[in-house]
Amino acid sequence: MPSERRDVTAGLPRKRMAAGLLITDADDRVLLVEPVYKAGWEIPGGCVEADESPYQAAIREGREELGLDLAPGRLLVVDWVPARTERTEGVMVVYDGGTLDPRAHERIVVPPGELKGWAFSDPPEAAQRLPPLLTRRITEALNARADGRSYYLEDGVRVT
Repeated sequence: MPSERRDVTAGLPRKRMAAGLLITDADDRVLLVEPVYKAGWEIPGGCVEADESPYQAAIREGREELGLDLAPGRLLVVDWVPARTERTEGVMVVYDGGTLDPRAHERIVVPPGELKGWAFSDPPEAAQRLPPLLTRRITEALNARADGRSYYLEDGVRVT
């Protein structure tokens, strides 16, 4: 008589996961978006939904937040973020979203119920707009892109 199989992974801990896109312009400024539902800026991206890969989430978020059909490039960083009072621990991934030419800028359409707007920011501007964690993550994503590598981060700090 065959034994009944059960999902041994069902009771394992779960982590929040999000995927983002590092998109730049010809001047190496980073594309940031300003959400309506929270203060501050971030790169385009968002939560990975159930039964969705992080890569597919990055594609979906590029379409939803910018109105662009982007084909993300390679993985730049994976960042484990510890739990804080206001949120659970999570794993954040950032893919290379490429460099947009000026014609693509004209096609960006942000959803009014989700984003206030978007802007390209050089590193000092980005550091003013972003919280320290995101500044560290984006800086390392830019480094990974320049180095042709991928980096593992913890709380925005490079481990490997």
